[in-house]
Amino acid sequence: MKILLHICCGPCALYPLRTLRNTGHAVTGFFYNPNIHPYQEYARRLAAAREMAELEALPLIVRDDYDLEGFLANVAAAPQRRCGYCYASRLRATALLAAGQGYDAFSASLLYSRYQRHDEIRELGEQLGREHGVVFHYEDFRRGWQEGIRLSKELGLYRQQYCGCIYSEKERYMPRELRK
Repeated sequence: MKILLHICCGPCALYPLRTLRNTGHAVTGFFYNPNIHPYQEYARRLAAAREMAELEALPLIVRDDYDLEGFLANVAAAPQRRCGYCYASRLRATALLAAGQGYDAFSASLLYSRYQRHDEIRELGEQLGREHGVVFHYEDFRRGWQEGIRLSKELGLYRQQYCGCIYSEKERYMPRELRK
């Protein structure tokens, strides 16, 4: 299959990319992450995704759309539900692009992370696939967690310390007793 793989960052894309290729799929990457904060972090992750794509000979489509205001407008009233918005907005963009450019399927490197909600991602992906007439390829890439870390370190890719949004940055760095 021709698969469009949403890439949240270079390191998280390595294992899914190699796994999909090893099973015979032709993969193109798609970087679209308007949720990442601050802008310097966004720029570093985009640079790492481009570096990974070059090292892995991965065709990469970049939607360089840093929309912090849009992200915040959609999640500020209920930050505890931000991940659902994040998943849906990025998977929707991927499904639309995949359908519009004739891909057989779409998937996401989010499925590599042990910290993401796989059931929610799968349900959203399948729903969006039905809506846009393109298959959502679900695969649990978490089994390659350590392999992906090893590969990204070997390649010297920038490895982020939090999921990406301003709320996850707070959760990563602020002591628990100071969080509200």
